[in-house]
Order: sequence, then C-alpha cells, then structure tokens
Amino acid sequence: MKRIIIVLTLLLGYLSPTVYGQLTLDSCQQRARANYPLVKRYNLIEKSNEYSLANAGKNYLPQFAVSAKATYQSDVTKMPVSIPGIAIEGVSKDQYGVTLDVTQSIWDGGTTQAQKRIIKAGGDVEKRQLDVEVYKLTDRVNQLYFGILLVDEQLEQNRLLQEDLERNYQRISGYAANGMANQADLDAVRVEQLKAIQQRTHAEATRKAYMEMLGVMTDLPLNQSTQLVKPDVEELSLTAEVKRPELQLFEAQENLFDVQRLKIKSAYMPRLNLFVQGGYGNPGLNMLENKFSAYYLGGVRLSWNFGALYTQKNEVRKLGLNKQDVSAQRETFLYNLAMETRQENTAIGKLKQLMTYDDEIITLRENVRKSAEAKVANGTLTVIELMREINAENLARQEKAAHEIELLLSLSNLKTTMNN
Repeated sequence: MKRIIIVLTLLLGYLSPTVYGQLTLDSCQQRARANYPLVKRYNLIEKSNEYSLANAGKNYLPQFAVSAKATYQSDVTKMPVSIPGIAIEGVSKDQYGVTLDVTQSIWDGGTTQAQKRIIKAGGDVEKRQLDVEVYKLTDRVNQLYFGILLVDEQLEQNRLLQEDLERNYQRISGYAANGMANQADLDAVRVEQLKAIQQRTHAEATRKAYMEMLGVMTDLPLNQSTQLVKPDVEELSLTAEVKRPELQLFEAQENLFDVQRLKIKSAYMPRLNLFVQGGYGNPGLNMLENKFSAYYLGGVRLSWNFGALYTQKNEVRKLGLNKQDVSAQRETFLYNLAMETRQENTAIGKLKQLMTYDDEIITLRENVRKSAEAKVANGTLTVIELMREINAENLARQEKAAHEIELLLSLSNLKTTMNN
C-alpha cells in the first residue's frame, strides 16, 4: 500500500509543474518525502521483519543433529561372576558410534511467541524512528517554499519601483528640456534606477538558487517560470491536537518494553518435546555385545530450568527503568513543544498586529511621494529628496509583503510543530 501511495505521489508531482506550471506547499512536502533516500528503509525494515518472523516460525520445525565419536577407554564393564564352561567376551576398549537425533518441540514456554512479538514491536520502533527523520524535511521545505514566495513579492515590488522611477525619469527629462531641472537631477534618478536593477538581479539569483534546492529535494525539473501557489490562511488552520511522529515513537518504545516482559517470563517456563535417536556403533544399546549394530530410541522429554529466576526481578526492573526513561523523554518533548508553540503564537500575534498598520503606512507614504513630485514640479523640492520619498514608499510596500509571507511561514511552522 505504501508503494502505491508513493508512486501516485510521484506521478502527481511530475504532472503538476508540467501541466499547470504551479506547485503547492503540500505537493512539495509530499514530493520531498517520496524523494528522500531514507524512505527506502521502510521497505528494507519490512523485508527484514518478514525474514525474522519466518525464522522464528521455524522454531517448531523438527531439529536434526548428527554426531559421531571414536573413543578408547582404560577399562570397560565386566561381568562380576564367571560361569564354568561358558566364555563371556568382554566389551572392547575402543568404541565407535554415529547417531542422528531428531527433536520436535511441543511447547517452548512461549519463547517463539514472545520472539515474534518482539520482532514486530522492534520493527515498529524502527519505522517510527524513520518517521521522525523524514518529518524533519517538512521544515526544510517550508523555509525554501516561503523564501521563494518572499523573493517573488520583492520582485513584484521591484517592478513597481522601476516603473515609478522610469515615470519620474521621463518627467524630469521634460523639466530639464524646459530648464527646470539639470543633468544632476537626471543622474540622481538614474542612480536609483541602476540600484533597483541591481536589487532585481540579486533577487533573481536568490530565487534561482532556492528553486534549484527545492528541485533537488522534490526531484522536479523546476525553473524560473515555475510559480508557487501562496497558501491561504485558512489552509494553514490547525487544531489543538498534537500528532507529531515523536509521540508515536515513544508509544512504540513502551510497547517494545512490555513485549520484552513476555520473553523474560518464557525463560523460566517448562519445555516439552518429542525426540527420536537412531544410531550405529560398537557397542550398540547392548553394552555386552561386542560388535557393530544399529539401534534407536524415542520418547518425550520435559525440561524446566529455574536458573532464569535468579535474574528475573532485575531484568523486569531494568525494563521498568527503560519505560520511565521514555516517559521522561515524552514529558521533555511536550514541554519543549509547548514552549515552541507559545513562541510561534507570539510571533503570529505580533505580525497580525503589525499588518493592521501596513496599509495605512503605504497610503501615507504614497501621499507624501505624490506631494514630493508636485513640489519638484514647482521647484520647491530637490530630486534627491523625491528619491528618498520614493524609496520610503517602496520600503513600506516591501515590509507589508514581508509581513504577509512571514505570517504564512509562522502559521505553517506552527502547523508543522503540531503536525495536524
């Protein structure tokens, strides 16, 4: 199922930039996860668990063992009596034997069942650890995505600034033709135009670099014409529920410790199995017969080793300490998460408050700039002072755009922090 989801995600990711020329934040995050090399470990963990479970299931298959021996001993069993007229041959001091032992487990004290549950629980812990690592990509994608959106806003404001400067350049050129301005005034406007061009060049280079990094993370052929969709505030809304993968990891670790208790219990449980032994040697089962012969024997064997009871309490205590450690890690994680969430909410509140003044500041700056243009036309204000007002208006517009993108980034970071 996971493979199908990844394949569909890849196909959708490739179709999006090709057909629509646009990318959304959610599609970028999905593509980054699907393209992350570490994702391959999901399949490796699954396969490893399958092999381990298959091996554990073979504990109930018959077990075969072959052994051979050749010995020489200083003395052998002898009859303590002698019968006149009857020669009793003694056992040879050199003895030989080959045996085949077959053992069939009937009950292993729950060891195999505990082993299977430990394998599954251990695999779940590995997957949850991998979830945590892959989830870290979300923040990296957010930084690149909103970084590109911020550069796009800067480029748009730069375009408006250059249009404004070009309009004023043409106007002051007319003033110069009528003797109301001089070359120094034109040069002052031209300097600002060149600075605006430099700013655009820098912004375009930054966007290209960010886009290339995002392309590497998502494995998409992105270019400067690719547009990123600005998410709405509603899209970044969240609930109070925390769904971070770290919490699932803590839960999986605690479950593993619980399952390991079964392994400790099975260590001092009785074992029951059937056995059959076939052999060929000299002597056979008849110790007094000095010749090679075949033999067999079979039966039921019950074994009960109480040695594990010596260490049981300490092993259980160690598992208890491990669970306490995981509990402490969870509490620390939730504490840090609460602090981080509080900081992000504070930043969001600050940005919303700043944005309430942005439009008014832009309107006032626009009025000041228009007044400055009129004063330049009347000769009561220098062109350099006009450039200062134009730059101030442009800066106000850039700050508004920055506040909007920063708010979206903060909302996205908060959503990432809560993972909901």
